[in-house]
Amino acid sequence: MHRIVHKVYGLHLYATGGLRKLYDWVVSWGHTKYGTIALFVVAFVESSFFPIPPDVLIICLCVANSSRAFWYATVSTVGSVIGGLFGYFIGYAFYETLGKPIITALHYEVFFEAVGQSFQDNAFLAIFGAGLTPIPYKVFTIAAGFWKINIPVFVVASIFGRASRFFLVAGLLYFFGKRISTFIDKYFNMLSFAVFVLVIVGFVALRYV
Repeated sequence: MHRIVHKVYGLHLYATGGLRKLYDWVVSWGHTKYGTIALFVVAFVESSFFPIPPDVLIICLCVANSSRAFWYATVSTVGSVIGGLFGYFIGYAFYETLGKPIITALHYEVFFEAVGQSFQDNAFLAIFGAGLTPIPYKVFTIAAGFWKINIPVFVVASIFGRASRFFLVAGLLYFFGKRISTFIDKYFNMLSFAVFVLVIVGFVALRYV
């Protein structure tokens, strides 16, 4: 199993530079008996401050045991949405002391302003899209709290958005196995953004039908 997990190393954009050790540490949990618990924890903390996304661990776990792929996607979704509420709370009550330092430390200031603007246009669609666009979800959760987005809207959009992302990964690995794992790890942002574009096109088409 260690050999299987190792094949995922080095391909994701987070596996380079100063984040490589942290990336490797996250992936290493994929070949322990605590892999599912670690997946929940990573999904939770990534929603507010942790830089490594849970997708890398989902890939490792699914490659090793594809029959549980959709369970891993469910665990990630639950952990991420709950973690998103924590990120919302940071933005709502502790932006100056916690939220702003997190955004600054991760160099997400430009993203933060762009997300704030997107909330004014359509908060639900913006949060839903957080699961399928390259902008990190933590930016949306902290910004949602800062701009006091309606919590039910935030939760429902987060569930749909995060589930779309994680079940996309799990589904591809379930049906294609480790043959597609390197492709997902390397091109996931492009793939998920393409899905998001298709969703937007679908919304627009339904509106004018």
